[in-house]
Parts: sequence; C-alpha cells; structure tokens
Amino acid sequence: MVAVIKTGHSIHRIFNYNENKVKEGVAECIGAGNYPVDPDKMSLSMKLNRLLKQLELNENVKRNSVHISLNFHASESHFSEEKLLSIADTYMGKIGFGKQPYLVYQHHDAGHPHIHIVSIKVRPDGSRIDMNNIGRNQSEQARKTIEKEFRLVNAETQKKQEQYQLKPVSAAKALYGKSQTKMAIQNVLEAVLNQYRYASLPELNAVLKQYNVIAERGSENSRVYQHNGLLYRILDADGNPIGVPIKASMFYNQPTLKFLEEKFKENEAKRMPNKARIRNAIDMILAGKKVTLQDLIKALEKQGIHIALRQNDTGLIYGITYIDHQTKCVFNGSVLGKQYSAKAIQERCQQKTVSEQKLPPHSAQEPIGLQPQANAVEAETKAHQNAMQIAAPFKEIENILDTLVQTEQTSNYLPYQLKKKKIKRRRKNLKNNQ
Repeated sequence: MVAVIKTGHSIHRIFNYNENKVKEGVAECIGAGNYPVDPDKMSLSMKLNRLLKQLELNENVKRNSVHISLNFHASESHFSEEKLLSIADTYMGKIGFGKQPYLVYQHHDAGHPHIHIVSIKVRPDGSRIDMNNIGRNQSEQARKTIEKEFRLVNAETQKKQEQYQLKPVSAAKALYGKSQTKMAIQNVLEAVLNQYRYASLPELNAVLKQYNVIAERGSENSRVYQHNGLLYRILDADGNPIGVPIKASMFYNQPTLKFLEEKFKENEAKRMPNKARIRNAIDMILAGKKVTLQDLIKALEKQGIHIALRQNDTGLIYGITYIDHQTKCVFNGSVLGKQYSAKAIQERCQQKTVSEQKLPPHSAQEPIGLQPQANAVEAETKAHQNAMQIAAPFKEIENILDTLVQTEQTSNYLPYQLKKKKIKRRRKNLKNNQ
C-alpha cells in the first residue's frame, strides 16, 4: 500500500473533485467516518456542511483541508467495500484522525485500485492537528501495520515507484472533451507538482512534457498573460498542444502561477545537494571513449537521468534540461555550470569526435564533423601556406636582382671620426699653401 497525503486551503475544492468523479461515473462514495448517517442517505450539502461547521471552530487554520489517497497493488482490485472501509478507518486512527469527520471515495479511473479520503485539520474542540512530518512518521508506521494486519502486498519489496509509475497522457483523451482532458491532466499534476524539485516554468514543463502535458502563460498580449494566468494543455505525439486548454484555477489543488512561484523558491534550496550526482554522471561518461550526444543521452537514461533538449524550427539546440528521476530534481544546464550548458555539452561531445578522428591524406577540402566554418578557415590557411611556399623562390630571386641593380651608396660613406680627420687635413694644406 502507498499512502499520499496532501493539504489544501479549500475543503470545497477537494470535496467537489471527488463528487465530480462520482458524477462522471468513475468513483463512488462508499463510506463516512464520524457522520450521523451513512453517505447514501445524505445529500451533497449534508456531507459538506458537516466539515464546514467544524472548520468554523478555528478560522485561523489556513491550510485546513486534508486529501489522502491509499493506493493498492493491481492484484488487490478484488477488495470489498467493507475491507476498504476497515483499512481507511484503521489508517485514520493511526495517523491521529480517528475522531475527525471524513468521507471515503473509491476511484476506478486508474490502472491500480485506490481510495480517496477527505477530511479536515480542525478538531471538535477547535484545536489544530499538527501534520509536520506526518507522512514520514505516523503514516509510514500505519502503512507497515496495515500491510501486516490486512495481508497486503508490501510496497517496499514490490518497488512501489515502479508499481505506480505515471504513464504519459494519451492524445486521444483530448478528443473526449473538457471533462476527460481535465481528468488526464489532473492525474499528471498530482504526481509531478509535489514530487519534483523545479525552480522555473521551463524546468517544470521539461517534466510535464514527458507525460504529454504543458503549462502555458500565453502570448504577452494575451489576457491570460497580463493577468498572471496559467493554462494546462495536452500535447500530441509531435509535441503540439491539442484539445481544450484548462485554466489552472479549475483544478482542485489550484496549480496557479502564484502557487508555482512559491514552489520555485521552496525547491531552489532543496534541490541543490543533488547537483553533484548529475555533474559526476556526465563527467564520468565524457571521460571515457568517444561519445556522441546521443550516446550521452542513452547512458544517462540508464542512470535515471533524462535530458530534455530545446530546439528551434531548424533543429538547432539552444537549451538543455536535466531531469533526475531518482532524486526528483530538475536542473537547467546553466544551473549546473558552464560545462553543462547546451553549447558546452555539444562542444565536449564534438571535440572528442573530431580530435580522435584520423584524417586521410589530402582531406583539407572534405568536411569534418559539424564545423563547416572551421573547415573553411583551416582550408584557407593551408592554401595560403602552400602559396607562400611556392612564392618563396621567386621572392629570393627578386631580392638578388634588387641588390644587383640598386645604386651603390657605400663608396661615399665614411664614419664621422674619419670625416673629421679629413677636414683637418684639408685645413692644414690650405695654410701651407698660403
């Protein structure tokens, strides 16, 4: 069993999310805890008002709602409603919510059996339930106890991350209209937003695109952009948005731009200790034999690190993002350092290819690798050197001819000291003649 706990600001949204699933025919409310009557005898307003009345006892609690999902192994799809309610009751008691009002919904819209529990954090006496580290402490102990008591498949031995691995959204979901599109996107957002550590919208989209979902702000002149809005859309096989765009405010957990900006700040510090793992993995691969960019991508995939390349219409790579599915951290290349940016990675891979390639004779005119400009310069330099070698003998002959034909000037030249003596001698001769 895998338990996922989330808190929110609005019990209305969590309640409506589950009740809308019931309307769509993919869920049903199978039970309630600490309610006066069974859920099948209550109207929607009766179910919700029980929770709202208790929340009024302490209006200072901002994140007052709780949404829990208990996920089971695919082989446990035969569980009866009674057993599921017993598991939910035991779990709520062990995490400190045994006396809280809660509703239990069984969902049928995923590849594995699971139930959702809706509750609140305000006790009957008005005090607030502290949920710090509840997932790591109380919930984890409750999970282990329930697995033994109800003989469930152990999540640790079955590698729970692989059992409940999120699958990309099928583009066909968008063809069914807004309802199916919203459901498909919601499942992806639930798995990504709170698990991965991203610090910008492009980094978040690098993860979402792996599941055929994208978050868009629209153009700068659009109403959505100017009002800091955000839209979520499904992508087709070519990465093009299709179907009906859904406003962020329409999802129950409200993954709005304001919400994401808070996550960006929170994730910035949390992801930093995991930078070294990606950098070391890249350096180790590039330190070996000749490696192309595709070789690097495949080698990193084996270590759980996905490379998302950003390319323009002509195929030119201008950006790179690393998604570490093991640590759930996302980094733009420049965040890891200059040596890990898109340009540097291409140069490091290309440099190895060119330097280790043995050129055949007279290959100056043949293109090498992906550097046509460098080849042209190199060829031009070699041509210039050859021309200089050919011109050297003619230059030497020209210098000899210049020497032979130039006017001889050395005969009239005398050092200054000799000139002085000659002048004195002339003066002496003049005196003698006088």
